[in-house]
Parts: sequence; structure tokens; C-alpha cells
Amino acid sequence: MLHHELETQLKAAVAAVLPDADLSTVLVRPCPDPKFGDYQASALMAIGKARKANPRQLATQVLEKLDVSQWCEPVEIAGPGFLNFRLKNAALNEAMNRVAQADQIVASTTAPRTVVVDFSSPNVAKPMHVGHIRSTGIGDALQRVLRLLGHRVITDNHLGDWGTQFGKLLVGWKEILDRAALEADPIAELERLYKIINTECDANEERLKQAQQELVKLQAGDAENVAIWQEMARLSQGQFDTLYGRLGVKFDQTLGESFYNPWLAPVVADLQAKGIARESEGAVAVFSDGSLPPKEDPFLVNRDGEWVADPALIRKSDGGFNYMTTDLATIDYRLKTWSPDEIVYVVDDRQAPHFKKLFLTFARWQPEAAKRVKLRHVGFGKILGDDGRPFKTRSGDTVKLSDLLDEAEERALKVVAEKNPSLSESEQAEIARVVGLGAVKYADLAPNRQTDYVFNWDKMLAFQGNTAPYLQYAYTRIRSIFRKATEEGITVSSGAQINAVEPDELALAKHLLNFSLTLEYVIEDYRPNYLCAYLYELATFVSRFWENCPVLKSDEPQRSSRLKLCELAGRVLKEGLNALGIEVLEQM
Repeated sequence: MLHHELETQLKAAVAAVLPDADLSTVLVRPCPDPKFGDYQASALMAIGKARKANPRQLATQVLEKLDVSQWCEPVEIAGPGFLNFRLKNAALNEAMNRVAQADQIVASTTAPRTVVVDFSSPNVAKPMHVGHIRSTGIGDALQRVLRLLGHRVITDNHLGDWGTQFGKLLVGWKEILDRAALEADPIAELERLYKIINTECDANEERLKQAQQELVKLQAGDAENVAIWQEMARLSQGQFDTLYGRLGVKFDQTLGESFYNPWLAPVVADLQAKGIARESEGAVAVFSDGSLPPKEDPFLVNRDGEWVADPALIRKSDGGFNYMTTDLATIDYRLKTWSPDEIVYVVDDRQAPHFKKLFLTFARWQPEAAKRVKLRHVGFGKILGDDGRPFKTRSGDTVKLSDLLDEAEERALKVVAEKNPSLSESEQAEIARVVGLGAVKYADLAPNRQTDYVFNWDKMLAFQGNTAPYLQYAYTRIRSIFRKATEEGITVSSGAQINAVEPDELALAKHLLNFSLTLEYVIEDYRPNYLCAYLYELATFVSRFWENCPVLKSDEPQRSSRLKLCELAGRVLKEGLNALGIEVLEQM
């Protein structure tokens, strides 16, 4: 990429002036305001400040060693020490033609990593709800971007299949199961069982003890309870597979909490042997080791102005284990099995305290391994209704994911039928499926992942603004140009090259050139919204290009140049939306 070539030359120039400088901070980024240039570097200001040197003078020295004349107009020093790069049209067009002619429009990384992405993670015997769209959509988008850039990715769906709820479910299964209802809608029947027995356990201590006894029997390997549990898991997986199929989501591994059960006791024993965990009130827990200031220590909490212990429980007083124990065993397994450079957990922000304790506990438990792997919690906010509260049904129940997807397709079908009444019912249904599911995914990915967002059907299904339908329609408009060209007998001339000259051509070309760079930004901090913003801007640039730069009505060689520019814009739109898990259509 042209951007990387500029950055390489700048690093070399900085090294020539300051041999001991930290070159990792020397970055070339797209200029936020095009009137100042196409790319910008600000690192010399921080370097100058750290060395108590004048940044502008330092920039002048670096500029004397920097030669990017084959790509850029003379580099300008702005403000206190910014370096502004403005591309030459010839260099831009050369770069665009290289991309257009390549089989892959995304430049693969020169430093591939192995990354485990842990996302979705529904609970067995419970329906997937609207909250799962966040973890599932964000996790799927991130793994797609990582793969697109050439990283090795292992996706792992860490199912909740070994929790305390199974004791209650076992009681319900044995006493009040409706087999006909189970066959008709397995998850609905399991949900019914759980609700009834859970209410009874809340009101009756003896009923709770009964559920706990059934759980202990399950965990001890009781044949009857294990068989029932296995059937619950099988029925739940069927539902999960159906929903994942609709969403186009696949996993390399699906390993539930139960998979790690044999390793839990050894984990606790090892933590105790190393003095990291100790018994407390009949349980075993990890406490603060005093290495961090109280405000930064997740094992401490401030109560009434005093810092008190907030340990991580790894074995309960009744001998049972919990999420912390399982998660420690899971990290250990992943390191031994896949040797990842990074493990990413796509889990909502409310679990941030848990992950802080988990990562610190693991670092104390296996310090050498912790140096080799980066553990990362990718948190996200809530989905809200119009009232500003968590998104619910009108009756106040949690919205089931299957119902949400059904409604998305139904609402999209109404829009599609109004826009294209001449299409067959099957054609309308297929367009509605792609548009509806794409709209839900994009609405979730477009905001900063850590912010709450308001779920609004009308906004997400609109064909104007920053929405999936707008981007999908932009792609179909591009494809329509080529259909019309075929009808008129117009073809791209042999050996045609992109030659952007007009302002809107140049703006579109420069934006297209930054596609791979945007993908890199996405995985720097695992934020899919950067890609959403890029694609929306791309669609805007395409729209302006069409308004001011006639394609089919222009003469050669301009027509072929513009057709090739349109083709590349379509490829980038399609690739970008696919990286978000969103399909495109040739016609809408």
C-alpha cells in the first residue's frame, strides 16, 4: 500500500536524525481535513516534547532526510510540527491500478498473528435473546476482518452448559416435562420448566436443596442425569445452529463449560500450591497480592472510604466451581492447543470486573505464558428501547433473537414490496431476508461498541443515511451501471487504466486506497464501527461521483477509466460489507 511506503520512508528519515527514537510511534494516517493534504504524521511533536526539543525544528531536520518525491508533492510542515503529505495524481492512479488488477484488494499483513475469538456464548436450555446479537455480530465481524488481513483465527463458542440452572431443569424434566411440547418447541418447554422450578426454589428451601442434589448427581456422573443433560444440550444446539445459519455465522470450535470440568480441581489445587489462592470461610478464593494501587486493584473494593477484599471465588464452600475456575482452565487449554498470540473475549461491559480478575489471576498463575499471550476483553454496551431502557417486548419480556430476525424480514418485505411490486414473491422474500438481516447487524455494528444504542426499526431499515440498506443499494446501483453497459454494447477497452483527474474522481480514488488501512484500524482496538463509517463515506463519495462524473455518456478513454473506478468501488463495498457479515444483492 502507498500509505505503508510513505510510513517506511518516514521511519527511515526519523532514524537517520534520531537513531535511538522509538519508531513504533512514527505513523502516517489519513489527514482529517483534505485541505491540508491526504496523509499526516504527528509523531515528531511527541518525540520533540519528550526530548525537550523544538518539534518544528525536528520536523525540518527529518524533512531533509525524507524523499517521497516519487509519490508526493513537497511535504509541508504545519503548526507545531505536523507533516502533511499530498499525493501526486500519477502516483495515486498507479496505486489504484495495482489494486484494481490484483486478485485480492486487501493487503495481507506482514506480521500474521494467531488469535482466538471467544464470542456469542449462549446458555444451553435457554433461548437466544436480543442481547446475543451484540456479542455474535461484533465477534463475527472481528474474526472476518482478522482473516481478511491474513491472520490465523480460531473462533470458539464457549457455551454455558454446566451451570447451577441444570439442577432446577433436572427436577422439572423428571416431574413436569410435557414431551409433546418438547417435540414441538424444545427451548420453549425447557424455559417453562426452568421458570416453574426456579420460582418454587425461591419460595421453598427444600425444593432448592432438591435441585442442588440433582446438580451434584449430574456433576458426579449419574447416568440418568447425564443422559437428560445431553438431550438438553442436543436440543439447544439445534436451535443455535438454526439461528447461526440465518446469521451466516460459523465457529471453528464449540466447547462448552462442561468440556473443562476434568481440569477444574487440578487448577484449584495448583493455585493453592503456588500460594495464589487460599481457603476462606470454607471456600477457596484468590485475594489481592498488594502489587497494585488500591484504585487499580480489582481484588479490592471501596466501602465507606475503606478498601476491603473482593476476592475471586474459584471453589465454592459446597465444593462446586464457578466461571472463574472454568475460564482459567479454558485459557490453559487454548494455550496448549493453539498457541495463540492473543485471546479476545467479546462479552458485554458489565463483565469487565470479572475479566480484570481473570487476567491478573492467570498472570500470577502462569507468568511466563502470560508474557506470550495477550488477553483482551472487548466489551460492549446495551441495546435500548425508545424509552431509554433495555430493549424488551411490550409485555416486558426479553426479546427472543428468532422473533427479532423474523420481524426484521417481515418489515423489510413491506418496504421491498412497495419499492418493487413487479418482482415475484420469492424474489421479494430473498431481498427482504438480505436487507432485514443486514439492517439489524449494521445497526448494531455502526455505533461505538461501548455505547448503548436505541433500537429503532424505521431508522435501521431506511434507504437513506448510515444504514445497511443504503450501502446495499449503493452496491446494486454500481452493478446496474454494468448491466446497462452490457445492454448498450459498451465494454471496457483493452488495457484500460484508471486515470482519475476530476475532483470527485480523485476523492473517490483516495478513499478507496484507504480500505486496507481502515481494516487495520478496526483490529487495533477491535472496533467494527470504523469500517461502518468508512463504507458510509465510500457510498457518499460514489454518489457525488455519479452526480458530477458521467460514466456511460463520457468518451473514451475516460469512460473505461470511470467504469474501472466503479468496478473497484463495488468490489470494496462488497468486501467491506462481507467483513461485517452482511450480504449484497445484484438487484434490489
